[in-house]
Amino acid sequence: MNETKVRDLIDEALELNESLYLIDVVISENNKIQVTIDGDNGVPLSECIRISRTVDNSFDREEEDFSLEVSTPDISHPLKLKRQFIKNIGRILKVKLAEEDLEGTLVAANDENIVLTWKAREPKPIGKGKVTVEKTATIDHKDIKEAKVKIVF
Repeated sequence: MNETKVRDLIDEALELNESLYLIDVVISENNKIQVTIDGDNGVPLSECIRISRTVDNSFDREEEDFSLEVSTPDISHPLKLKRQFIKNIGRILKVKLAEEDLEGTLVAANDENIVLTWKAREPKPIGKGKVTVEKTATIDHKDIKEAKVKIVF
């Protein structure tokens, strides 16, 4: 299976809906094609079907047998693209960095970095006890090893 041709077909299908974007394409040795897409406002099932049909109708199963799966990333998948961070502003993220792990609310995201805020208990500057303070961290995308959305029930 030609991955370049598959990616070109997906890109062509995504051009019809600019709010959608490609996360990943994986083609296994036995021609199982797994396409992961996301959207700025979510991805309706009809769009997954449309993209699947675009790819499926462009190949002849008599020449090359394959299976095709078009899906959206589930909650266990880390955020990969800067566009996904923008979509998740206001949600709680777990972010792994080289030196530490942070967990906080994503309050801003752009092409260079993200901004997390969280509350922490710290010793009072004067006297005994602790005080709650709000912390903020600006993290460059290049420093993020992994970032996942945390689901709060």
